[in-house]
Amino acid sequence: MAISSFNPKSQTYTSPRPPLKLPTSPGLSLTSFIFQSTSSIPHHTALIDATSNETLTFLQLKAHVSSLAYALRHQFHVAKHDVVLIFAPNSIRFPISFLAIVSLGAIATTANPSFTFTEISKQVKDSNPKLIITIPQLYSKVSQFNVPLVFLQSSSSPNLSSAIPKVSFYSDIIKNYADNFLNSNNDVQQNDVAALMYSSGTTGTSKGVMLTHKNFIASTLNFTADQDRYMEGRSVCLCFLPMFHGFGSVLTLAQLRRGNVLVSMAKFGLDKVLGAIEKYKVTHMFVVPPVIVSLAKQWQMMNNKYDLSSLKQIICSAAPLSRDLIETCANVLPHVEIFQGYGMTEACGKISMENPKEGLGFSGSTGSLMPLIQAKIVSVSTMNPLPPNQIGEIWIRGPTISPGDNQVWDPIMAL
Repeated sequence: MAISSFNPKSQTYTSPRPPLKLPTSPGLSLTSFIFQSTSSIPHHTALIDATSNETLTFLQLKAHVSSLAYALRHQFHVAKHDVVLIFAPNSIRFPISFLAIVSLGAIATTANPSFTFTEISKQVKDSNPKLIITIPQLYSKVSQFNVPLVFLQSSSSPNLSSAIPKVSFYSDIIKNYADNFLNSNNDVQQNDVAALMYSSGTTGTSKGVMLTHKNFIASTLNFTADQDRYMEGRSVCLCFLPMFHGFGSVLTLAQLRRGNVLVSMAKFGLDKVLGAIEKYKVTHMFVVPPVIVSLAKQWQMMNNKYDLSSLKQIICSAAPLSRDLIETCANVLPHVEIFQGYGMTEACGKISMENPKEGLGFSGSTGSLMPLIQAKIVSVSTMNPLPPNQIGEIWIRGPTISPGDNQVWDPIMAL
């Protein structure tokens, strides 16, 4: 943590990056915040679905969110603090569903579409959703919960089994409520819980993490802080990372907040990813280490058949990436900056990040702390703060930690 600023008096580390200014209005929802940020670019492309080629402008995105939110309130009677489960793979309808839910003051909970019936049953029992948003292919996993269903498909989609009982379809909802808009005053506060995301469970049973609107607002600003700071133009970001996961969800919301283009991909496939980079002129790609491994190993076999000249940055997170692997990939893509960051579900986003422009981090490290985050190294035996270069446990705190209580320190890892 030597690349972060150390305060010897408080024995804490802070970010060397400039501080971020957060909105102070308590009555601000995540959804309102995002659309305030993009109100000046209504006709710019917001979302592209790499599978269907469907696109939405920011104006269309807002209209879809509003129509779905109206249906959630008036057709499904979703009220503030009710939980709605999104159980589906990536698509441009995933963030629409998320933003519609939280705009009501309801709580979105997300789940891995590869969950078994037993695994999804545990989350349903724990979160008690009032509605499930899913796809027909996952119907068998949710049909026994006696909860209303919305399929993220058109009612005229081919191959829908006639054995599936009557459910609601996304396309019908958007069509039926196209001219209906909710009153913007939904009494949603920044300190209200927006999402219940389940951690990986690496230290035991997976646990639901409560994240507030303030958490997401701060994290979306934090996520693109370096782009904002250097006044970079609109970027095109490819997202095949799962949107049900904290990394994928904040990545998605951060790009929309900034007015960037988000290209959604249902799942990773190297050929499809490289084809999407070429087709949509992708500038930024967020990955996990296996993607870097795949790229490094298979690039030569691809015979350089894709034009990746638009790509500027690859940012890796979720697990450590070795310096050797970064260098191997850098040789394959010499025009692309490749660096990594560190985050966690409980932090609702990134905790640290490299910044090659100012040497905030170096190849093979997770870089310096992001704005809004404080950290300290604590003795495992005494729990007292330790000076630099000592071995202990890293604790962090900040506006993106612990809903409603910014003074709580959370242990995240042992050194």
